[in-house]
Amino acid sequence: MFYNVLKYLFFSPLLRLLFRPRIEGLAHVPESGAAIIAGNHLSFADHFIMPAMLRRRITFLAKAEYFTGPGIKGRLTAAFFRGVGQIPVDRSGRAAGQAAIREGLSVLSRDELLGIYPEGTRSFDGRLYKGKVGVAVMALRARVPVVPCAMIGTFEAQPPGQKLPSLRKITIRFGAPLDFSRYEGLEDEKAVLRAVTDEIMYTILELSGQEYVDQYAAEAKAEAAKSDKSLAAGHRFPRLPLS
Repeated sequence: MFYNVLKYLFFSPLLRLLFRPRIEGLAHVPESGAAIIAGNHLSFADHFIMPAMLRRRITFLAKAEYFTGPGIKGRLTAAFFRGVGQIPVDRSGRAAGQAAIREGLSVLSRDELLGIYPEGTRSFDGRLYKGKVGVAVMALRARVPVVPCAMIGTFEAQPPGQKLPSLRKITIRFGAPLDFSRYEGLEDEKAVLRAVTDEIMYTILELSGQEYVDQYAAEAKAEAAKSDKSLAAGHRFPRLPLS
């Protein structure tokens, strides 16, 4: 109930008014049955804009930090994210990855739509990064199609670090569902999982037109931060001898 009230009476009308989103390929999203919507992740606003444009409810796996903030603000934030269909997931460690897969499979077992960002985190520079294989595990185990999705313009509307989005037109582009039934029974094969994930990411790349980086986004972000610190240190004035 809370989800529908927020979506149809508040978010959908407001976001359509502010961003005038252009929706392409909406017919590719199944009207019923389980499916995974796998998209690029460029902005915090992605969590709200794409779900608001879909006819069906979609559940996303969201980072646990959204649900664990302190005080009244933290509790309200957690209640909000749960109300709009987000499931908290701890992103640290192998056990956390297995927990996310279990949560995702639970959503799919109810014939619902599951939203996933295969990159695992937001792109810090607007490029598309290597996908993690969790999306492939869920698609093969649940035997469901994967609908690729590209968000275009949300990075410019709200890049990392910007609290409020700028008003600009965006595009949401859905591709034809990807069927991986040919890999049935091979969901534990690492090479298969990598191949399925790469196919998903390549399709998202075709839809988005982004530059692709064959590296995990979290690793690239850490390297960029380290490089920035080294560069800043190199521009500091050296200490001069007193005599």
